[in-house]
Amino acid sequence: MTTLVVSVPAPELAADIEPLPEGTEVIVWAMDGPAPRDDIDLVVPPYMSAHDVVRRLEGVRTRLVQSQSIGYEGVEELLPVGVAFANAATVHETSTAELAVALALTVQRHLDEFAREHTWTRVFADSLADRRVTVLGYGGVGKAIAARLAPFEVELRAVASRARVENGVPVAAIEDLHAVLADTEILFLALPGSDATRNVIGDAELAALPDGALVVNVGRGPLIDTDALVAHVRRGRIRAALDVTDPEPLPDGHPLWTLPGVLVSPHVGGATSAMRPRIARLVRRQIGHLVRGEEPENVVLRT
Repeated sequence: MTTLVVSVPAPELAADIEPLPEGTEVIVWAMDGPAPRDDIDLVVPPYMSAHDVVRRLEGVRTRLVQSQSIGYEGVEELLPVGVAFANAATVHETSTAELAVALALTVQRHLDEFAREHTWTRVFADSLADRRVTVLGYGGVGKAIAARLAPFEVELRAVASRARVENGVPVAAIEDLHAVLADTEILFLALPGSDATRNVIGDAELAALPDGALVVNVGRGPLIDTDALVAHVRRGRIRAALDVTDPEPLPDGHPLWTLPGVLVSPHVGGATSAMRPRIARLVRRQIGHLVRGEEPENVVLRT
């Protein structure tokens, strides 16, 4: 029987993916040094590090690289030829959507200010209920955000590549974005990062939003033109809740840290207790696909 060799970056993940099909060998490789084997059928890089470590695959014969992140921008040009690369769809959508809603609620209800000020000052806050809400990007994360917003009784719609109604949600085409923004009180950004989506929200798009609109970004930092966002926030026009920024990490002293109306979290959308069992289930499924000679799931790149 041919042995299927799998590398994982930590002993914890090796334990989590047990039990494995007969003929599967798991080795721990953190990808912080040379590969322990010339042939590794399935490589799982460390979380949030695929872009930084895929060069270690040079000279390694591998069938599949299974990232632990959803995003994969910048990876293709670094992968050796002949490698399939899968992202971690199904792992992070729920946690990222949880954080997106939490960020919106925190800003709307001034929870961050209450935590900072430590004073018993009552505020008549903005609700999430009855707000006109738009989700820009209707893939896995966007749909997860929409599903969690439904019980909050918002007026919900999405914007994606083409117009349609999906899961009961009206989806506008991206060419109608400005018209949608003009009627949006809370904008959630859930697009992936790419050249096509860079600065999809720039000065003109921010100007299209009504005064006081809230922008929540859990996609990628470069979706927003940071300078334009800072300018609009400084004028008191726009509020922002950002789990991702451009640049990232956000440097000390950057105005987004201290501007009134801005809440920043350090790219932790998927970093919850839900990740560990979900990534283990995904890796087990991928091992099963390879053992049975099936096409792996979530393949987003082939070099």
